[in-house]
Amino acid sequence: MLTKSSAKISRNKIKNKDAAGYGFISPAAMAMLALIVYPMFYGLYLSFFNTNLVNKWKFVGFKYYLQAITKSDFYSSVFLTFGFMILVVAGHFILGFILANCLNKKFIGRTFLRVIFMLPWLFPESVIALLFTWIMNPMYGILNSILKGLGLISSSISWLGSAKLAFPAVVFACIWKGYPLVMTMVLSGMQSISQDLYEAAEIDGANKWRQFLNITIPSLKPVLTTTLILDSVWWFKQYTLVYTMTNGGPGTATNLISLNIYGTAFNDLQFGKAAAWGIIVFIICYIISKVYRMVLKDE
Repeated sequence: MLTKSSAKISRNKIKNKDAAGYGFISPAAMAMLALIVYPMFYGLYLSFFNTNLVNKWKFVGFKYYLQAITKSDFYSSVFLTFGFMILVVAGHFILGFILANCLNKKFIGRTFLRVIFMLPWLFPESVIALLFTWIMNPMYGILNSILKGLGLISSSISWLGSAKLAFPAVVFACIWKGYPLVMTMVLSGMQSISQDLYEAAEIDGANKWRQFLNITIPSLKPVLTTTLILDSVWWFKQYTLVYTMTNGGPGTATNLISLNIYGTAFNDLQFGKAAAWGIIVFIICYIISKVYRMVLKDE
């Protein structure tokens, strides 16, 4: 009897612990359902209707998905976004690697510089966008003043008003905003690599470049894979910074797919079409992450 009663007590304690655990995670689970799962499925539902969300609900099936596949507007916007993502992510990794390698060395003021180089990531995107809009202003921007003072240009340049210059100007601002993420991740990965590996490689006659290729890069592979996926998906669906700086212009020079979806929904009031395009972008982001994992998977 004692054995049975003690077993029942143990089971009751386990059930109470399970109930307590579910109770602790339930607020977060409910928040995820309300803020992520429900909007996603509601967007999927909207994509099958031609609707203004008030009094117009016409079922159109896969019409908007087929339009996205056949219309050039969607393709051109997606290709532009891919080019934007590739340039921005490449800039993040180049600048992030260089700064992480420098900040991984021991010197006076290293901690202070780490804080300074992290600042762009801490500022809101809208603040960064307004800052660069002011810097690149053709009338009173500091960039034109510096270039004129150096004798590099004779007249002011409209950096964000030119179809040729707006895209690289926005890419530069986005690189400056996002490089701290890569820098921080790479720096933390470098600090976890044992110095014994470098000392052994140096004894074997390996120079710094060979040490970087054969020790640093393989050791950072898990970190690089995660960072590459997060950075690529984040900047593929970038909206705030580009919208604030150029609003997709001039013309369609910076009209990324996120801005295109926003304009379709809130300017053209085609919420079903915008929802369908949003679902396709979600699928594209998922494919990007899967491709990265396949290419960079451990041997």
